[in-house]
Amino acid sequence: MADVFRNVRGLFTRLKPMRVPDAPARSFRDLWPGDAARGARLLRGEFEVLGSVRLLNDWTPAAGPVLWRQAAHSFAWLRDLRMLGTDAARVMARDLTEDWLARGAAEPMAQAPEIAAARISAWLGHWDFLAATAEEAFRKPLLQRLALDGRALSASLPAEAAHRGGLVALKGCIAAAVALEEEAWMTRALRFLGPELERQFHPDGGHVERSPAVQLLALQDLIEIRNLLNGVGIASPPQLSLALERAGQALRLFRHGDMSLALFNSTREEAPALVDVVLAQGLAKGRAPMLLEETGFQRLAAGRTLIIADCGAPPPGRPADPASGLPRGADRSSHAGTLSFEMSVGRDRLIVNCGAAPAADAAWRDALRGTAAHSTLTLADTNSAELRDEGLGRRPERVEIERQEANGAQWLDISHDGYRRTHGVVHRRRLYLSESGDDLRGEDALEPFPGPATAWAIRFHLHPAVTAVLQEEEGGVLMRLPGGQGWRFRARGARVELEESVYLAAEPRRSSQIVLTSDGEAETVQWAVSRVIPGGEN
Repeated sequence: MADVFRNVRGLFTRLKPMRVPDAPARSFRDLWPGDAARGARLLRGEFEVLGSVRLLNDWTPAAGPVLWRQAAHSFAWLRDLRMLGTDAARVMARDLTEDWLARGAAEPMAQAPEIAAARISAWLGHWDFLAATAEEAFRKPLLQRLALDGRALSASLPAEAAHRGGLVALKGCIAAAVALEEEAWMTRALRFLGPELERQFHPDGGHVERSPAVQLLALQDLIEIRNLLNGVGIASPPQLSLALERAGQALRLFRHGDMSLALFNSTREEAPALVDVVLAQGLAKGRAPMLLEETGFQRLAAGRTLIIADCGAPPPGRPADPASGLPRGADRSSHAGTLSFEMSVGRDRLIVNCGAAPAADAAWRDALRGTAAHSTLTLADTNSAELRDEGLGRRPERVEIERQEANGAQWLDISHDGYRRTHGVVHRRRLYLSESGDDLRGEDALEPFPGPATAWAIRFHLHPAVTAVLQEEEGGVLMRLPGGQGWRFRARGARVELEESVYLAAEPRRSSQIVLTSDGEAETVQWAVSRVIPGGEN
């Protein structure tokens, strides 16, 4: 698609030049708060993307990993400089933009539709900060590039990408149509909006990428599209209103008691304040749903205890774009974490996944994508899905789930076949949460049982704030939450060990993990996480 987009742009440069105004016809402001700390780093030339920091002095493929360069060419970093609100920040924004126009604009990645669309939205959303008071020598080439990108973007619709990039492309086209008063662009974008929404979101409101982080971003896209249309008096199509309502509700499922998001599929801890703002802007009301049936996530809640479990198959893949290197499949955010779960008690996280570093170098990025970085079973040090740069190769194809509830207690019986092709087995996991929330019980099995010679491990990664002590005589682990509440882990049919782990939801932090390994012939491993009642039996 990037090749097509470049060809379209090349054709347009030979056509009659566009009329480019002195300023956008309509001004609109980016809705979302930036990060002043990231803005301060940019003033020093350091660009931070999802925990990965590099110097922003090169726009070529040598500059860094694909996702890092994607963020650089997309210009969302204007949000962080604007947050500083200083003259130095404005000067840096203009200097970087001029450097990009001179040295980065011809890069294949810069010309990919979703990147061009994100850049259009960023330039227009921060026009007052970036360009409104600038000299004509700065504004004119900026608007010319914006107009050229907008025309090529409109012609390239519908987007080829099966992931959120298709939604970003539509948003950028609509923003350009509003700013440059191009009715034909708007007509074309609206023609594809309904089908794209159906492609992007499951009926339960979950996004096709199955990532809480992408769910948040896609909801922001929907809000921006709605506001752009409303700003020029175009009523939102019914599909947009329905998608907004459902996507907002789906996002609530992924929130822990600390109001941040669960760490599945390239998600890091998002600021609760941002999630609150997005939900408020999206007019999302009501309680969190207990399941997203089509998207494949389940939520168990009782007392102060919350379980969020990944119970779905990864989304479909697609080869990366050969010109830009950008992934095109809906599995671009996917981890090999099928059947993993997270557990929180009140505002404290207890059991977690390790997080993500999607903009890091491949080795570190994929270590966190691997099955062993998730709270689930790993067979023979093999990932349940094959990790590739553009998404996944071999993957679970069949994930089955049965949910039951009775008298406040809840059960999940789930399985996946990710190890069928490599080892001929299915991983089955059962979870039970008592009506009080004080007792979580689980059972893991490989069917058919591969025998004691096949190594496996079941991991339970603990949040860094949890203090854990191995009780060797009792064969368990005593865990204490920051508030002092105690929980005890026990297992039957496996050896219990306490090992080091890492937590990368924001800054890297050391943590611990409980690891269960085979103790012989047991075909089923049973385990329990129970609250320690002071002065009573547990």
